[in-house]
Parts: sequence; structure tokens; C-alpha cells
Amino acid sequence: MTDPIAAASEPHASVPQAPLALIIFDCDGVLVDSEPISLMRLTLGLNRIGVAIDVDTVRVRFAGTSMASIMAHIVRDYAVTVPDDFVATVKADTLRAFDAGLLAMPGVADAVAGLALPHCVASSSDPVRLAHTLGLTGLLPLFEGRIYSSTMVARGKPAPDLFLYAAASMGVAPDACLVVEDSVPGVQAARAAGMRVLGFSGGGHWAHDRTGADLAAAGATRVFDDFRRFTGLVAAA
Repeated sequence: MTDPIAAASEPHASVPQAPLALIIFDCDGVLVDSEPISLMRLTLGLNRIGVAIDVDTVRVRFAGTSMASIMAHIVRDYAVTVPDDFVATVKADTLRAFDAGLLAMPGVADAVAGLALPHCVASSSDPVRLAHTLGLTGLLPLFEGRIYSSTMVARGKPAPDLFLYAAASMGVAPDACLVVEDSVPGVQAARAAGMRVLGFSGGGHWAHDRTGADLAAAGATRVFDDFRRFTGLVAAA
């Protein structure tokens, strides 16, 4: 198998034109409407250890990034002592909150089931959370065996490693991939990998701006907020 990390060079400035052969979905905020829940649980957890931060700041700074990257920022930027069990506690708290109210994104199950192209998931979440959220929302059968986590690569988003790893694992060249992302780091990662990217602004955490202007500015070629439009956008990609 080609080493996907070695394939990462410079971000690509132009949109690739190779025929599409793979669609790569982010999970949180794209397939499942988890970000409002997880960002709030993270905010409350950080508040408990003395980090003065609100959920809007957490969304802007950390949406779409791995817990390892988040904790590196917290340790660097805030004068607090992080308990050894902090990450495990926040993860468990978040999963309990998911059980009480997590939903699949409206229309996504039909959109994915109707795809003629191969597809997979590449997410900053860990494998336990991915299995939990996709299973809870009934989406797991659509992706089983094709789920890739940032825990599988050295660098999380906005580095291209995860998307390159997913593409290599699926046997597809980066320029034949289309990524669906809801976060600026995710869009940046897709572009750095040399992939086309659609920005999705239909999740609850984008209620402040359905235009997804930040996603477009980061390099998304199109932004959409309704999966009923997805088939047409794939055809035009």
C-alpha cells in the first residue's frame, strides 16, 4: 500500500479534475448532528477545571479537531492543571448525552444509500465514539469496514494525513476523492490532501451562519445545508 503520509506534500491550489472514485465523509456535524452536544459537554468539562471559555469560543477553536489536539491547546494556552481522567470523563459524559438525544443529519441516510460511488468515513473522533454514534443513528451499516479515525495517523486535521490514509486504504488517488466536511480544519485538511471538498453547514453548530462563509473561505468549492441537494452536487464535482 502507498504510504499516505509520504504522499502529503504541499496544499493544492487548484481543484483536481480526475473523475470521482471515492467520497469521504466526516462524521460529527456531517453524518450525525453531534457537534452542539459534544461542544457543550467539552465546554462544561473545561469550565469545571478552571478554563474560562464559552461554547462559541470552543466551537470556533476546536470544532473538527481531535481531542489530542484540543488538549495540547489547553495545556499550552491556559494556566490550569488538567486531571489525568479529564479526557475519559468528557468522552463518557458526551456518550451519555448522545444516548439521550443524538440524531442522524436529516436526509443523510437516503443520500448515502443512493450513492453509486464507494464511500467511507474519516473523522477526528476515536473509534469507540464513531461506532457508538453511527450505531446509535442507524448509519453504521452504510460504512462498516470503511471507518477511519485520526487515532490511525500521526497528525489530525488540518493536516492531510487522515484523508490521505483513508484514500490509500480504499485504493483511490487523492485527486479522485471528494470530501464532505463541516469544519474549517477539515476543509483545510482536504485541500492540503489535494482533494475536492464540499462544505456542509446544515448541522446545529452552524445555526449562526448557514452560508458557511468560513468553509468557503477555507477552500470548500461548494457549501450546502441540505442533503436533498447532495446528489446534484456530487454530479457537478
